[in-house]
Amino acid sequence: MRKINPLVIGDLIAKYPVIQGGMGVGISLSSLAGAVAKAGGIGIISTAQIGFRDPDFLKDPMGANMRAIGTEFEKARAIAPDGIIGFNIMVATKNYAQYVKEAVKAGADLIISGAGLPVDLPGYLEEAKRIAGETVRTKLAPIVSTAKSAMVICKMWDRKYKKAPDLVVIEGPLAGGHLGFSREQLSEYGADTDNVPETYDATAYDEEVRGILKVVKQYEEKYDKSIPVVLAGGIYTRQDVEHAFDLGADGVQVATRFVTTEECDAPMSYKQTYIDAKKEDIVITKSPVGMPGRAIRNRFLDYVADHKAKIEHCYQCLEHCDPKNIPYCITKALSNAAEGDLDHALLFCGSNAYRADKIETVEHVIYDLMGLPSEA
Repeated sequence: MRKINPLVIGDLIAKYPVIQGGMGVGISLSSLAGAVAKAGGIGIISTAQIGFRDPDFLKDPMGANMRAIGTEFEKARAIAPDGIIGFNIMVATKNYAQYVKEAVKAGADLIISGAGLPVDLPGYLEEAKRIAGETVRTKLAPIVSTAKSAMVICKMWDRKYKKAPDLVVIEGPLAGGHLGFSREQLSEYGADTDNVPETYDATAYDEEVRGILKVVKQYEEKYDKSIPVVLAGGIYTRQDVEHAFDLGADGVQVATRFVTTEECDAPMSYKQTYIDAKKEDIVITKSPVGMPGRAIRNRFLDYVADHKAKIEHCYQCLEHCDPKNIPYCITKALSNAAEGDLDHALLFCGSNAYRADKIETVEHVIYDLMGLPSEA
């Protein structure tokens, strides 16, 4: 059995090299992130409409979200006083810069950012530091899916901010939620069929991972620092983790596996959709964000395939969104999922969601991924 090394991100040291992926709206909040951090992994809170339960959310979604960033972080920190807790913040979010600064102000150990290229993320961190003082130790991690996107981000950070990432998350075609691939790319990898385990071309994407690792290596050498890389997308078993290590990754990011845990912030009805899902129920859909996404097929997805859902309110969630021209409101569809209104919900999931057959604890999931006995 391979020796398990901690995940070291500068002065942050996670006992287990497992990052829990951010899931919004309302799926990875303080309960899940705190539990993962307490168990020795890295817990991630999603800022996507994080304040959706605030009484003022309809009237002032940004104010509600800004307040919730602080309160959710405090609750997670109470669960794991010494754990590593961060935020996932989507680049496509309206008021992205303000959310980054608020996460830094809250005390985030780490900010992971994708759904677009986070080319100005270091600048927002510097602005937050000027306000909060030099005690800030927040680390920055872009999400990339191709060697090209990794190079673009690293070049921009280097040229504009004289900085390299502290961590890089490689998110592959088997991930859940919004995907950093075109529909055509997903087809090329065989990742958009109703039998992905049989059609997915893992060898082809493994080559892309090696290409990303080469890009990261260049900037490790230039900045004379270690830049750990974690692999995400389709990580569900110890075998998947071993494969990531074999490719040269330092750790893994896992989301879907943590949904069916006792500590996950999602309602039980949402977790049950994973347990009930069959392989063919997991489909690729187009999100109003403009990116493909992976979700469980339900009445809602069947309806919006041929109809435009009624949009009664704009929640100011996306930088580029025209309510007149989108098939549905993604805030409403995702918050419906978090509230258990499943017939009107977008049920994001990873390609392995159908493999869930029970509710576990976070600790058990981490031990299983690490190949450890439950009493470790």
